[in-house]
Amino acid sequence: MIQSEATLTVPPYHPELVPGARNAIEVCLKVQPEQRVYIVTDRQTQSVGWALYEAACKVARSVEIRVIEDHCERPSNLYPPEIMDGLESCEVCIYCVFPQKGELVSRQQFVRRVEALGLRYAHMVGITENIMCQGMRADFNKVDEVSKRLLEKAKVAKEIVVKSRAGTDMVATFNPDYTWRKTSGIIEEVWSNLPGGEIFTAPWSVDGIFVIDGTVGDYFSAKYGVLDKTPMTLFLEGGYLKKVLCDNKELEKEFWEYCHTAEGSDRVGEFAIGTNLAVFEFTGNLLQDEKMPGIHIAFGDPYGSQTGADWQCCTHVDVITGSCDVWIDGYQVMEHGIFLADRLGFDYSYLASDPSVAPVLKSLK
Repeated sequence: MIQSEATLTVPPYHPELVPGARNAIEVCLKVQPEQRVYIVTDRQTQSVGWALYEAACKVARSVEIRVIEDHCERPSNLYPPEIMDGLESCEVCIYCVFPQKGELVSRQQFVRRVEALGLRYAHMVGITENIMCQGMRADFNKVDEVSKRLLEKAKVAKEIVVKSRAGTDMVATFNPDYTWRKTSGIIEEVWSNLPGGEIFTAPWSVDGIFVIDGTVGDYFSAKYGVLDKTPMTLFLEGGYLKKVLCDNKELEKEFWEYCHTAEGSDRVGEFAIGTNLAVFEFTGNLLQDEKMPGIHIAFGDPYGSQTGADWQCCTHVDVITGSCDVWIDGYQVMEHGIFLADRLGFDYSYLASDPSVAPVLKSLK
């Protein structure tokens, strides 16, 4: 454990990480002077961890940072008290760790304790220096406005139709008893991934074809990157995965086996719409790619504590399709991955002063 002290020597990190770190602390988490902040990082991600640490030290009453490998071996199936105990004495927590195969259970252990304690929490699994300089530099107040407008339509939707140039053609239906959540980067009632920028729920059912030409979650993103050269096609029926086809047979086999790890691993547990206008291309890192305007779904755990879904699963893997056309109850809100701003009641031109969204604005001209 390292506590914030004036004499603490912080390892050097690139100064370009500072704006994203300040955005996380001051805008997304809104850390207050009387609050205590706890940061968990790892050796691969510690440059980001230390940037967040210093940003927090400028605001918070106290800051603690722990590097996982200093307390246990990895991959870690369950975290030891040395990692978990820090949650008991903070109001704000940040988890910035690069995922390893077999660690989903320990992440679930961590998040469930966060939820039980009611902490304000940023989940930054897979964060990189590049993401800190891209998606984490978004104007999250603007992202929040877009997310709110989309949420108003989605939360009363009976069905959403998704099509893409890569071949996605599917229909998702929804249970009115389940909750749509907004994780726009402005962390309010519940915890959120950072960078933020999505709305999501647990679907009632999903049917059709979903072509992954973007990124696959968990450890797959680090192993396989963007699937634009070898898209993977999923066949869905009644909300379950029925068939997988991919020219990369290793990926096809590995993904199928992952989705049959346990009961519910082959069930669609999440349907989400990305809303971060600062993300305009796939990078091969799910944490940022899933926030790009478009559609992603996930197989496995439905985050029932947030969505109200009444089932659980020990696995959760996201998949992304790009350049979507999207209809909410027959009303088109997206074309080729670009929101139809006039239909959602906002104007892209008011983002013109934000350099992070310049590529999006250029594509609209």
